[in-house]
Amino acid sequence: MLKLLLLSLFAFVAYQSFLFIKGNPGSLDQVKYELNVETLPTELHPIVAEKVGVLKEKTAEKEIKILITDDYRSFEEQDEIYDKGRRTPGKVVTHSEGGESYHNFGLAVDFALQLENGNVIWDIEYDGNGNGQSDWFEAAEIAKELGFQWGGDWREFKDYPHLQMDFGLTINNLQEGKRPQIPS
Repeated sequence: MLKLLLLSLFAFVAYQSFLFIKGNPGSLDQVKYELNVETLPTELHPIVAEKVGVLKEKTAEKEIKILITDDYRSFEEQDEIYDKGRRTPGKVVTHSEGGESYHNFGLAVDFALQLENGNVIWDIEYDGNGNGQSDWFEAAEIAKELGFQWGGDWREFKDYPHLQMDFGLTINNLQEGKRPQIPS
């Protein structure tokens, strides 16, 4: 009986995973890859940039204005951020050195909320549209519907501003030169 229950649970989880991947715009079945060990990206991947635009539109419809505070980063820029709280003053904000972040491959952005007066805030509890829900979490939910993974869902180091599309690629894949193909 226990074996049957476990088998049923496994089948359910596998089916749910299949449905998630099938509906995820960054999933393996919808993206072609290329191998390019010669050059690194120098800007956001076009699909990521397009989805960021859609995210801004959809959050604006809910009277939430987001600001992209960071997108593509060079390895050197990543190392400078990594040094904060370690070799330079400040709070530790990342556990990724240069070449270890999806930002370094044009597949990630960071966002914040922008108030009507232009001020930018990183308050994850702020409810500026007055609907009883955190604007931050509303924006993250919209981003996830668009295919982004959200750093606020991570188990260890919660990175609430972080959104990424990995296209099924690991950091090791990217370091080895595997890239999501740029649509023509």
